[in-house]
Amino acid sequence: MDSMPPEPSTGVVSVPRQPPGDHSEPGVQGLSAGGDSGTMSQDTEVDMKEVELNELEPEKQPMNAASGAATAMAVVGGAEKNGLVKIKVAEDDAEAAAAAKFTGLSKEELLKVAGSPGWVRTRLALLLLFWLGWLGMLAGAVVIIVQAPRCRELPVQQWWHMGALYRIGDLQAFQASDSGNLAGLKGHLDYLSTLKVRGFVLGPIHKNQKDDVAGTDLQQIDPSLGSKEDFDSLLQSSKKKSIRVILDLTPNYKGENSWFSTQVDSVATKMKDALAFWLKAGVDGFQVRDVENLTNASSFLSEWQNVTKSFGEDRLLIAGTDSSDLQQISSLLESNKDLLLTSSYLSKSSFTGEHIKVLVTQYLGAIDSHWCSWSLSQAGLMTSFLPTQLLHLYHLLFFTLPGTPIFSYGDEIGLQDARPGQPMEAPVMLWDESSLPNIPGSVNVNSTVKGQSEDPGSLLSLFRRLSDQRSKERSLLHGEFYLLSTEPELFSYIRYWDQNERFLVVLNFGNMSHPARLGTSDLPPGTSLPARANLLLSTWRGREEAASIELEHLNLEPHEGLLLHFPYVA
Repeated sequence: MDSMPPEPSTGVVSVPRQPPGDHSEPGVQGLSAGGDSGTMSQDTEVDMKEVELNELEPEKQPMNAASGAATAMAVVGGAEKNGLVKIKVAEDDAEAAAAAKFTGLSKEELLKVAGSPGWVRTRLALLLLFWLGWLGMLAGAVVIIVQAPRCRELPVQQWWHMGALYRIGDLQAFQASDSGNLAGLKGHLDYLSTLKVRGFVLGPIHKNQKDDVAGTDLQQIDPSLGSKEDFDSLLQSSKKKSIRVILDLTPNYKGENSWFSTQVDSVATKMKDALAFWLKAGVDGFQVRDVENLTNASSFLSEWQNVTKSFGEDRLLIAGTDSSDLQQISSLLESNKDLLLTSSYLSKSSFTGEHIKVLVTQYLGAIDSHWCSWSLSQAGLMTSFLPTQLLHLYHLLFFTLPGTPIFSYGDEIGLQDARPGQPMEAPVMLWDESSLPNIPGSVNVNSTVKGQSEDPGSLLSLFRRLSDQRSKERSLLHGEFYLLSTEPELFSYIRYWDQNERFLVVLNFGNMSHPARLGTSDLPPGTSLPARANLLLSTWRGREEAASIELEHLNLEPHEGLLLHFPYVA
């Protein structure tokens, strides 16, 4: 019987699969028995694509009806293998996909559209709107600049205008050591940095044979305090911390008369030579005390200041006097520009708000535009003149008045004058409980630097806060001063500069609480108090800081001082 010819393949060719255990035969075996039964015609292969399928376990084969219709498996030798299949792709689908692809407009078509009248008008309208908007913003900016209030020109300020000065008259007492010297002072510069002082007045430290002009050498350091090399090292360390060094050159500081009154001409020559010597060494200024004992003091001070300023406008001369006479003080200041003068002017106060108000306003009026300084004496401690309950009040006063506050070492902790039993004539600085080793148990930790540093309500903490605040605020640095009318026991004023933050100071010098009825009738035009102000700090521990206070109902506790602030309002 003739055998039936094999039916032609319809698009799927089964390929025998190698059994799983047999790895010897490479690739896929061809079809058996005659070979032509498994061979496709050339016409069929033109419409097919080869797809290589990964070998899968039967149970992992994808159950997809569409793919199942396009894929067939042949059983060869009873084993199933994934193999090579050929899938027919419809030509019509390919053509449809090509037709669906977006090609965009050609260059010629874009140019034709862009040149149409509608688009031309649209572009012109958008361009016109852009330039009108730009010109409008420019005009608005010009109007704002023209109508905005102009800032005042800042005054020229030197470093001593920017913060407090600190006097260290006795190196050994300040270091609480009989061996205190220039080298040891370097170790306390970090402490001075925490006080935010701009400079310190050192000494006198020169060689002085008591009441002997010939034995006094203003250019030589007392050997017990160190050498010139020690001083140079101290200068360099201070400059790195931005702390200026002012040298006290009061000639006969160990003797009875500071200026050897019978030999003034000889002393004046020594002074000029010493000024030039130490200026070349790098000091930033000088202090001379007891100028009331100096014959023709104004003339000598002018001459020494000329020498000082010849080395630079940033060099300072400080004069000290025990006089409290305002006329004498103002006469010294009138003839000497940039001279700072310390005196006993405020130490004669009766410590009432009314008296302090009079003293301050008279002093500011007498010196006119001259830059002033504030202290209670030329060298002594504040506790020598003030009752303890007023120390906080005077710190707030000195840091907020226009001018440079000047303190002696120990003022920041309320250090008392030397008492019997202390090892030195000058009061010993109380760094900690061990500052007076010869008198065990005599030092209260609350009176030491260590103890007060840990107490936010201490005098030392107040000093640091005020010193920091003053150095940052223009109104406190060089702002206007305006007095407010108050009760007799109160002293109140405003400090402000141009468009900067305003500061209100209210001080109660009385022993009883007082309402602060602040009168503003004397304020200049454009200056007024707001209904409420924010409390920056209080010298009374019981008051909550950072609170908004209604000024109409402001009430102060005994010996309380307040520093409030409020914003500028155009």
